[in-house]
Amino acid sequence: MAVTVERARELCLALDGASEAPHFHRVAFKTPRKTFATLDPAAPDINLMFDPDHRDFWCEQAPHAFAPVAGGWGRMGATRCDLLTVDEPTLASALKAAHLLAQPKPKKKPKPKQSK
Repeated sequence: MAVTVERARELCLALDGASEAPHFHRVAFKTPRKTFATLDPAAPDINLMFDPDHRDFWCEQAPHAFAPVAGGWGRMGATRCDLLTVDEPTLASALKAAHLLAQPKPKKKPKPKQSK
């Protein structure tokens, strides 16, 4: 049932365009736009960068594995996932959701000029 830190890292890097970078004592996983997860190699947890609606969804779906990060980051949607209690399919699905939220926004098409 548990997911190892190494397996969590592999799941993050398997997502399209994901890269890894140092982030204080954690490792950040990023899209070209922004970070979607941070992993603590010394502790069995990963933080997912959700919006508040996604945070609430995951915390309701798997309260044994997901909880808001303490403080302001949690109020903005950051969610802690306990790797000792989450199963791999649930983590993979949550990572995909966080990854999708961190994707570059589609460019707006320019408005056609109106003739007078």
